[in-house]
Amino acid sequence: MAARAIANELLADYLTHWHSLASRLQRRVGSRDLAEDAMQETYIRLCDMGGAAVQDRQAMILRIAANIAIDLVRRERRHTDRTISDDEALNAVADMAPSAETCLIDRQSLEALARALAALPPKPRTALLLARCHGWTHARIAARLGVSESMVAKYLVQALCRCRDACDRV
Repeated sequence: MAARAIANELLADYLTHWHSLASRLQRRVGSRDLAEDAMQETYIRLCDMGGAAVQDRQAMILRIAANIAIDLVRRERRHTDRTISDDEALNAVADMAPSAETCLIDRQSLEALARALAALPPKPRTALLLARCHGWTHARIAARLGVSESMVAKYLVQALCRCRDACDRV
């Protein structure tokens, strides 16, 4: 029998048994879309086949379609394994906004710090603000306050300890 005639018989069997083959594939892969894709690929392969004589054409067509379906399922799984859902993506994004509890604690700490600064004597408060807020050196602060640099260091220790203690009580 000529190669073209054998190929035509394969295609005729494919078309004759298309519905049963499609439903078998759908049950096998669990997806109508994948089964239809496998059916289309099977048709293309049958069109490209040469003319070797086959004893059971329907079994051969089913084997080709099943192999294609298995390949498609594997490809789909690899794709699914590499992708994440929208919900998973949203849950994976860290919420950078502080919680209400954190905001309250921070606000209370800030208020305690402001009260501690207001309660400091003028020279330690000025020394702390000039050092921390304006970046002044001990020598420049000492000149401004009319004290020694070692006294500036003592003012800073005093001010920082009081601020720390006030924040620790919150």
